[in-house]
Amino acid sequence: MNTTPPSELSEAYIALGANLGDREATLMQAITALQEHPAIEVLRCSNLYETDPVGYLDQPCFVNMALAMRTSLDPEALLTVMLDIELRLGRERTIRFGPRTVDLDLLWAGGREMNTPLLTLPHPRMMERAFVLVPLSDIVPEGEPSGLYERIHGALDTLDGKEGVRFWKTCTWHSASALSEN
Repeated sequence: MNTTPPSELSEAYIALGANLGDREATLMQAITALQEHPAIEVLRCSNLYETDPVGYLDQPCFVNMALAMRTSLDPEALLTVMLDIELRLGRERTIRFGPRTVDLDLLWAGGREMNTPLLTLPHPRMMERAFVLVPLSDIVPEGEPSGLYERIHGALDTLDGKEGVRFWKTCTWHSASALSEN
């Protein structure tokens, strides 16, 4: 467990998804909103992947991606920022796993482990979801000190459902850094 004080910068990874409206534009708006927050710096964006819905199947395909950020926010404060961005971009929570304009999930925050009424870290289902792991594998560098890289690639080696995750396009966010060479 990471005991880094919350005031220090830590790297966090989030998953982004959308299946209503202009999916790509909404994801780019979410990234821009994150970058505009004074305590968040977006470092790397994955490719965009079109993915089959999971859970509730009677809905359009998603576009999913992941990003790496540096932040001084503690994980619950970061989650609050993410939930606010979802609301501003039209997110409505009516059907569990249902259609949405945007979904932002905090996956990993500086290697911290926590389980509160608001947040569980690492994300409890991320290692079971190809639509999370495939984009995440684009941006988590080999040798990442917490072992996340190895966990992602180990899970991808054994995970079913990867055929439901199809490369869609390269991220076009204006400040996107070069992808890692994974």
